[in-house]
Amino acid sequence: MSTPVNGGVRKGLVLAIACAAVVLLTVDLTVLHLAIPKLTSDLDPSATQILWIADIYGFVLAGLLITMGSVGDRIGRKKLLLIGTVAFGAASLLTAYAPNAEMLMVARVLLGAAGATIMPSTLSILRNVFTDPKERTAAIGLWSGMSASGFVLGPIIGGALLNHFWWGSVFLINIPILLVLFIAALVFLPESSNPVPGRLDLLSVVLSTGGVIGLVYAVKEAAHEGIAEPAALGAGLAGLAAITLFVVRQTKLEHPLIDVRLFRRAAFTGAVTANMFAMFAMVAQSLIFAQYFQLVLGWSPLTAGLAGLPGAAASAIGGGALAAPMISAIGRAKTVGIGLGLGAIGLALYTTAGMESNYLMLVVAMVPVGIGFGMAFAVTGDTVLATVPKERAGSGAAISETAMEVGGALGIAVLGSALNSAYTKGVELPDGVPAPVVPVIEDSIAAAAHVAATLPAELAAQVMEAARHAFVDAFHVSALVAAGVMGLVALVSLATLRGVPKVIEDEQPGDESVQAYSSAH
Repeated sequence: MSTPVNGGVRKGLVLAIACAAVVLLTVDLTVLHLAIPKLTSDLDPSATQILWIADIYGFVLAGLLITMGSVGDRIGRKKLLLIGTVAFGAASLLTAYAPNAEMLMVARVLLGAAGATIMPSTLSILRNVFTDPKERTAAIGLWSGMSASGFVLGPIIGGALLNHFWWGSVFLINIPILLVLFIAALVFLPESSNPVPGRLDLLSVVLSTGGVIGLVYAVKEAAHEGIAEPAALGAGLAGLAAITLFVVRQTKLEHPLIDVRLFRRAAFTGAVTANMFAMFAMVAQSLIFAQYFQLVLGWSPLTAGLAGLPGAAASAIGGGALAAPMISAIGRAKTVGIGLGLGAIGLALYTTAGMESNYLMLVVAMVPVGIGFGMAFAVTGDTVLATVPKERAGSGAAISETAMEVGGALGIAVLGSALNSAYTKGVELPDGVPAPVVPVIEDSIAAAAHVAATLPAELAAQVMEAARHAFVDAFHVSALVAAGVMGLVALVSLATLRGVPKVIEDEQPGDESVQAYSSAH
């Protein structure tokens, strides 16, 4: 059941609300990155805690997206979005005033749970409002471009706030924005839901949530401690078992949380995979950039945030302006392949970053990354969502967004941990550093800066010089790994999306699965 929306102005307002909501959520994935140096000074977290504080929001959000997408289909997407908006505001307040690292992690868990109610609601509402295939592609393209832009806008907003206020202000700013969003959504958004939703299977909820979180946790631990680490091995096996049971159960239910048969299609699976790995690189880039700009180049938080603005603009252009016409001109597979290829080239160009500022070269790298990933997000997001009937739009949106959030969390876990490992191995400290603080300095560049503030001036300068050299080398390693991954995914996408039509017609109620293109694909 859905309330029809007629007229360009009303549709434009719906699109604006959906874009504003997703920007807020993606900003929250990255806004903390610039605050890490101040947060480290105030709360004194370990390097492992820093990673958890940064990525646990994405872990929880990813784990609950499938469930919340299905809940939205049942109770109404507008209703779920309104509930989530209130919950997100309360969790933001708790996060802003967290007194220690442990409480901050708990607050980030609550933020992730609240965010999981908002994100699938926005995309599924667009799926129901924009029924014309070309309008839908353009709307989802703009939504995707704004979503990608949020990863750059987060550091800009954070930088402006951190220049004047304490680190908690980057979350407190959410509250007035959420208030405006709540009122606008209440007035302008139409309600839509599945008229025959069926019963919500609680066992499927437990299996999907536990499986996603277990697998992501396992990868994080394996990247940091090694694959033989008991916690990593145990969590990985448990997560894999839960996901396997979840998939088997979905094939037996009359009303599953998601239609797992969609993954039999190479095009659908290829689009989801491209989404995941583009986010893998995007989020990790934001975290690494925040530390590079502040701790290597010595820029202020605001300057560091503004430095990423060309990337934000490029993402919006790639997703909102270029994706739709490129689909019409060369098709979906080539558009995604070119987009991910551009991203790989840009990531490789980050190896030109050094100890001294060369901002022009960084912009040269940022622009292809932004345009390329913006294009890829727009096309793959539309491809995934268009294959699902409107009545199950929440579940379809959840699949796409789960892949993106898992990819973002994995990017921080894998590339962030690889960065820390390369940094630790590369630090060559001068003589005279007190033995008790050596492991702390080798833990992370942020910890090195904290320790250096307590050392004599000459020794502190030598310590930071060594730390900066090690971090830049580690940055290069992470950038090349990310570029290699994106190049490989670009080739895979060209193969898996081959044959998908330029225009995917709207699914009709009662369709079993993807009817928009030949079952041969």
